[in-house]
Amino acid sequence: MFDPMLEPPRPVRRLEVITGAGGRRRWSADEKARILEEAMAPGAVVSEVARRHGMSPQHLFTWRRQAKREAGDHPLAFTPVVVAPDTPQPRRATCCEAVIEIVVEGAVIRVPSGVDGATLATVLQVLRSV
Repeated sequence: MFDPMLEPPRPVRRLEVITGAGGRRRWSADEKARILEEAMAPGAVVSEVARRHGMSPQHLFTWRRQAKREAGDHPLAFTPVVVAPDTPQPRRATCCEAVIEIVVEGAVIRVPSGVDGATLATVLQVLRSV
């Protein structure tokens, strides 16, 4: 096993320098709102949403918690509701409508006006066969 205190220093043979955007990623307000909307949709799995956007689920859970807290800043209030009385629906006048009434052996058959001829013919044919 190598112990740097006991062994003489060795020359460094290879040194890699990684450049690029390091540190924290900055999300625009629009991006953050879009991701939060997706994560808060019914049935959404937060870890899948986070993975799709290249972030940790913990980060997204923090955003959700903050959004819920900010939404709770507005006090709840009741909205007054006025219940309107039921207005009766106008009834169709039945006294003035023409109706054909057929009585056969105690059974009453009423045929309203405006019935088509084929239907009336079928009713009469059934009555003749009885």
